[in-house]
Amino acid sequence: MPLSKNPRKFIPESFKISDWNSLKPYFDILADSTIESESALKAWLSKRSELETIVSEDLGWRYIRMTCDTENKEKQEAYNYFITEIEPNIQPYSNKFDSILLSSPYKSSLTFEGDKIMVRSAENHHKTFREENIPLLTEIQQAQVKYGATVGSLMTVINGEEMTLQKASNKLFETDRKVRESAYFEIQSKRLSVKDTLDELFDNLVSLRHKVAKNSGFENFRDYMFVEMCRFDYSPADCYSFHESVAAEVVPILNNFAKERKSSLKLDRLKPWDLSVDKANRSPLKPFATGKELAEKTIACFKRLDPTIADCIIEMDRIGHLDLESRKGKAPGGYNYPLYETGYPFIFMNSVGALRDLVTMVHEGGHALHSVLTHPLELLSYKNFPSEVAELASMSMELLSMEHWDIFFEDEQELKRAKKEHLESIIETLPWVATIDKFQHWLYENPSHSRQERTVQWNKIHSEFSLSEIDWSDLELQKSNIWQKQLHLFEVPFYYIEYGMAQLGAIAVWKNFKENPQKGLSQYLEALKLGYTHSIGDIYAAAGIKFDFSRKNIKELMDFVKLELEKL
Repeated sequence: MPLSKNPRKFIPESFKISDWNSLKPYFDILADSTIESESALKAWLSKRSELETIVSEDLGWRYIRMTCDTENKEKQEAYNYFITEIEPNIQPYSNKFDSILLSSPYKSSLTFEGDKIMVRSAENHHKTFREENIPLLTEIQQAQVKYGATVGSLMTVINGEEMTLQKASNKLFETDRKVRESAYFEIQSKRLSVKDTLDELFDNLVSLRHKVAKNSGFENFRDYMFVEMCRFDYSPADCYSFHESVAAEVVPILNNFAKERKSSLKLDRLKPWDLSVDKANRSPLKPFATGKELAEKTIACFKRLDPTIADCIIEMDRIGHLDLESRKGKAPGGYNYPLYETGYPFIFMNSVGALRDLVTMVHEGGHALHSVLTHPLELLSYKNFPSEVAELASMSMELLSMEHWDIFFEDEQELKRAKKEHLESIIETLPWVATIDKFQHWLYENPSHSRQERTVQWNKIHSEFSLSEIDWSDLELQKSNIWQKQLHLFEVPFYYIEYGMAQLGAIAVWKNFKENPQKGLSQYLEALKLGYTHSIGDIYAAAGIKFDFSRKNIKELMDFVKLELEKL
């Protein structure tokens, strides 16, 4: 699927962002525009989209380069320069642009569903904007960067080899229990070495975020974020219902899994370092050895599913938009960063040859496909789909691609084992999502909490969704600080429940695919092409599924997954 760079009609092709003064004239033109007809409004929206697309891609590359090399001061300074010297100047203009759109008498001519969503989003952003929040939001962005730099620098030494924590966590798959236990404590000791630093950072973030919310007239940051994130399709009360449904329908399934694990491993007590190793005590699965091999096998896997999907990764690999292997100085985690002007996104991850890395790759591949399929859409707002839709694209790809994982596992028993491990991990995802989300609600409804109160509340919520079979005795300190490994809490607050909602949707997409592969895949692709030109519910409907996280629906989907597990 070859993509061409969006041609510029408003800004010269040769223009590159150097500083705010070079960019300001284009914002002034739009801010001073007089819109006297329907066609003039649509032309103005097109210019705004072009300008914001260019700005977005410039910021994207600064972020990508910084996360690929957190120890490079020049790259960090380039990113920091943008968020301190350029972005604060853009925010008042963005609010002004929203005002121009919302006050235009020709707004009613925007009858396309995608435009209606754009107008609703503009109303929300206009509602949350305050001039006094600009320096606070800049300060928040600078603080958020510190999390990746702090955690990304952590290294440990095992058997004389220095390695990242991501690589060290591979030891938790080892069949020798002493090796697993030793690795667990090595990793936790490194995490705990920055506990106070991260606590201080988080205290600051909670305080700053609460100030932003109060300045915008909200009771708390949670309520502010629901408006800022344009969550039109569900409320905090729906999130609480999701938490309750997961606790009732999913946690008991996982407790049964844990009992089987404990019995199979012949253990008196199931400890945290016993949760990743194969239940039959087999050596860890190794689907690939290098980042190059991971890319090649992913392409082959996608090609079987649909050649046009494979083309996306082939081209990204060709132009250097893949950075897959873990290394010192690289930020933690993984992401697919959309590059709206040129089209092909960038995939970043920290692979160490494990099954979870294969899953991360196909997950980010789903995001990449989504970016490519929506590139032809006319306006940037049509491509700024909500996370509930974005994660549907990625999580569905995990399951759809699984039908061709024999590319990674030639041995049939290893293939079955990989599928089983992944399906079990999907079920495990839901309680963890509920844990993190419920914790966030409490954090920001109680912004003046102390660290001790935070710890007590974390342990209380964690116990609601954790497995009774796991023995945490003598590990209270480690358990009390698990939350610090979740980068979303630090970097993208309230972006997490979407994983749970999308996971349910992805299971439904896979169920459709199992029943009718051609129709199931076609519906999935058609839903992705919509971008954000329809409501979340309508996009899910286009995929042939429901946007539904009720207890009844969760039970039905869990029953389906359990049935598939039995087949393996």
